[in-house]
Amino acid sequence: MPAYRYQVRSGNGQTTVGVLNAQSVAAAADSLRRQGAQVLSIAPVPSSDNRAALLERLRELNSGKPNQKHVLDFTTQLAVMVRAGIGIRTALEGIAEQTTHYKFKQIILGLKYDVESGKQFSEALARHPKLFNPLYVNMVRASEMSGSFGKMLDRIAAYTSQQIETRKMVIGAMIYPGVIATMAVGVTVFLLTFVLPKFTGVFEGKEDALPWATTFLMGLSEFVRSQYLIILGSLLAVFIGFFALLKTDPGSWWFDKCKLTIPVFKRMFRALYISRSLQTMGELINAGVPMLDTIAITGDISGNRLYKRMWRAVYSSVKQGRKITFQLQQSALMPHAVVQMIGAGEESGKLGEVLDEISDYYAKQLRDAIKAVTGMIEPLMIVAMGSIVGFIAMAIILPIFKMSQIVQ
Repeated sequence: MPAYRYQVRSGNGQTTVGVLNAQSVAAAADSLRRQGAQVLSIAPVPSSDNRAALLERLRELNSGKPNQKHVLDFTTQLAVMVRAGIGIRTALEGIAEQTTHYKFKQIILGLKYDVESGKQFSEALARHPKLFNPLYVNMVRASEMSGSFGKMLDRIAAYTSQQIETRKMVIGAMIYPGVIATMAVGVTVFLLTFVLPKFTGVFEGKEDALPWATTFLMGLSEFVRSQYLIILGSLLAVFIGFFALLKTDPGSWWFDKCKLTIPVFKRMFRALYISRSLQTMGELINAGVPMLDTIAITGDISGNRLYKRMWRAVYSSVKQGRKITFQLQQSALMPHAVVQMIGAGEESGKLGEVLDEISDYYAKQLRDAIKAVTGMIEPLMIVAMGSIVGFIAMAIILPIFKMSQIVQ
């Protein structure tokens, strides 16, 4: 009889881990529930003499963490099954059987066990906040109350898909200049450490006749070759220190502020945060989520501390009975035209539709900004790299040309 490793929570909240024998996963779960325990997870224990089971276990350990792409696939499949009239428990079991990612499969089975134990699906999702954010959970909770579960899952899938694509575009725009800059540094280091030293013997004894550029580069080349360990250690320390700084509260505030002030990138990030905030807010309002909860979730998902602070101020203002636009007018983070449109949406009772239209506009602005950033950085990087290589080539060729004239 197969063995299953389980994790359960007893009535007093104590978590217990153990192994039991059962005919199937379902039978093991039923046995544990009859004992009054809440099943958190169940996984088969691989047999030590079964090579295939051991290989499967290795694949499980190497599967990595589930990401938003897994969440999108899960949501899309679940929406299709629910619209087809399949029950939530049967749908979750079917999706789990088709899921190849081990850890995500266990999460889906955990959702199924929670639903079987009498929990609402939104309550089960809330136990996994790293995968299912507050927007996801609250939209599902609203659909459970309104009875539009299938349609809401479609909207969540569309929202998740758009956010994934937006994230890819922004990351791509940030990676591109980094790759070009790395290539420029690599070429410069190669010329200083491998090419320039070849000419040291040619220039030896003629230091007084060398141009300042050649003298400077020869000294820089010597320094790089003799102190490369110190240079590498210093660069590594700066790299580690920078990321350690970003993990602190002052550092993260500073970095979020820099995103909105750096000339080349500020338009892109501004469009990103406005589009994300207003799309999130529109989706929640259209789903029927209460306004205060909507504003709080919008701030948490905005992605920037300055925008999060702005939405918290809006939350406090709305809680005191004021309109959304009252506090937004006090902030420079939201364009005046956007505030006016939000106000018109409040007055007409069509705030959700207005927010959808504004977020679509800023999504287009974001795509245009990303194209502008990449289009601007490419020639700048090419000019910078060409200038560096040209300077080094001039510093090498000019003294050789002078010496050839003296010999003649």
